[in-house]
Amino acid sequence: MLILGLFGLNVKRALFSDDRGYEVDGPYLAALYVEGTILAGQVDTFGIATGYQHQWTLDKIDELMNDPENKGILLFIDSPGGGVYESDELYLKLNEYKETTERPVYAVMGSMAASGGYYIAAAADEIFANRNTWTGSIGVTIGTLYDISELLEKYGVKTVTITAGRNKAMGSSVEPLTQEQQAIFQSLVDEAYEQFVGIVAEERNLDLDAVKNLADGRVYTAKQAMELGLVDSIGTMEDAVYAMSEKYDLWDCDVIDIVYQDHSLWGNLFGSVKIPDLKSGDVSALLEVVEGGNRFPISYECELLK
Repeated sequence: MLILGLFGLNVKRALFSDDRGYEVDGPYLAALYVEGTILAGQVDTFGIATGYQHQWTLDKIDELMNDPENKGILLFIDSPGGGVYESDELYLKLNEYKETTERPVYAVMGSMAASGGYYIAAAADEIFANRNTWTGSIGVTIGTLYDISELLEKYGVKTVTITAGRNKAMGSSVEPLTQEQQAIFQSLVDEAYEQFVGIVAEERNLDLDAVKNLADGRVYTAKQAMELGLVDSIGTMEDAVYAMSEKYDLWDCDVIDIVYQDHSLWGNLFGSVKIPDLKSGDVSALLEVVEGGNRFPISYECELLK
């Protein structure tokens, strides 16, 4: 009875909510929102989708491609970046949309569009940054690897890792990283970095060496980014709508927000419930840091902003 009392309003909303998505009546511009870390399969404690939803976003772009009433995409980005794979997949999908439909894509940056957030913005025909946007952070990270082998030795803790292949367990927190393994990891981030700067140079019509010079991982203000040729204008979503309408004669188009919403019964029941993180002491906290730090998917993500 207590649970039903707590979730009563959410139950009502779940049972009677409308999952029609968005409705259009005539030509429109799609304001597609990319907010949060660009990763796939993001869920909360209950397994409910939370934050940026990768596959949903790709599917929506496919829908827009096949909708003759859609006349362009306004890509709103407020993200510190994300995975190399997901960022590139979204970048390629946006380019597929442009090539297939010959319709424009304008990027509009929110408070941040860093690393992978800038990566996907590079696909746009025009990039607008809010005057308070932080962007750039063009670089690649594999995260921080922790070596706690000496700490374990101090407390008499011994570990055994069974592998076939001398580098199979590289990155383990209980064994020091060898020079060979560090070089292997470096080769991974170097290749992803070359891909990133190559895309920026091509899409922004910039010299490759000039891009490498500015792509040292630092964050730029909107004004600095504009001076470097990374963005085209400093403005808002309204400014981007006006510019697109003027350039492509789209004055008769409505602007429709395309935002992910979980309309499932489970999502409506528990979507607003917050489960606190429970920690038990310093050792637990340390192990949590190590466990999180040693998950090292290579990423276009700004450490400062994530």
